[in-house]
Amino acid sequence: MAYTLPLSFPVFDGNEAHYLKQAIGSGQLATNGEFIDRFEKKLCRKMKSHQAVALNSGTSALHLALILLGVGHGDEVICQSFTFCASANPIVYLGGTPVFVDSEADTWNMSPELLEDAVLSRISLGKKPKAIIVVHLFGMPAKMKEIMEISVKYNIPVLEDAAEAVGSMYRGESCGSFGKIGVFSFNGNKIISTGGGGALISNEVSVIEKAKYLSSQAREDLPYYQHLEIGYNYRMNNMAAAVGLAQLEKLHDCISKRRAVNARYRDLFEDLPGIEFQPELEESTPNYWLSAILINGEKTGFSNDRLRIMLFKAGIESRFLWKPLHLQPVFRGAPFYGGQVAEKLFLKGLCLPSSENLSLEGQKKITDIIERELSKIS
Repeated sequence: MAYTLPLSFPVFDGNEAHYLKQAIGSGQLATNGEFIDRFEKKLCRKMKSHQAVALNSGTSALHLALILLGVGHGDEVICQSFTFCASANPIVYLGGTPVFVDSEADTWNMSPELLEDAVLSRISLGKKPKAIIVVHLFGMPAKMKEIMEISVKYNIPVLEDAAEAVGSMYRGESCGSFGKIGVFSFNGNKIISTGGGGALISNEVSVIEKAKYLSSQAREDLPYYQHLEIGYNYRMNNMAAAVGLAQLEKLHDCISKRRAVNARYRDLFEDLPGIEFQPELEESTPNYWLSAILINGEKTGFSNDRLRIMLFKAGIESRFLWKPLHLQPVFRGAPFYGGQVAEKLFLKGLCLPSSENLSLEGQKKITDIIERELSKIS
């Protein structure tokens, strides 16, 4: 279905077409070319001098990051439960076991208290986790100060899944830059898009060098093909990087517009009973990739699914929040630490259209639908 108001739609109004034409004209279309280098350098500057490698998806970045952290068969990796399956699937690719941790209400991200409980529990069982995967959900920074303190205390590296948080800031620093490795996604609906793509960043030069080597089929620097390790075809192509470079050039503007969309929603919904927004902590500046709400059915008279269907009938796309991974059939039996925070968020939550070019008029259409439903119970 073609939605009149899509959930999140990329906007190509900068140098995308110009750079793409240059990339095509250069004849360098695959995994080499000047735009890959320019994109990586631009991303480094945006992330404050971190080393970067451009990849073909956020999932590839997560998989490669876990390999670089030494995760293998039989290892356990702690992972946020309230996230997309791509955060945990690469653990299984490598023969590991995900250990899921519940969220806290302040950010909807991994609870630091429950994280430490999980770490202590697994250590007591002789299964010290190999890594911690924390997600900045919908662009909202997690409590990285507390999480990094736990990482240092128990000497367990943090992998930041910042797929949804390109440009989000926590205590003045970029999300993705706190852990040993950070990963991003530039999928078609993300804050900036290369059509399909991702990236891996790290402060450690050796990590980036190894990532570039493994992501290019682990080919040795010889005049013929020789491979000492199993590699992967994970590099970003030059055309995608050309689009990505243009998108990065206007990242600040993209974020400002998404934050403005969220602020308008908050103003429009201010007097509507039973609707809450994802909280924003004082030390955080989220990019608001998606604006998400919780619906109290006792006050509104309708559920998140009822509102989703009403919006769908009006040609407006919305989406449930992520179903917690510890409730997913594919992860049945995986350890879980926590209560029902993530589950309750899933049962009440809905993501609203959040594209940077979403107009006030479009947002008012959503408000009008909600107000009509509220009037039926008043």
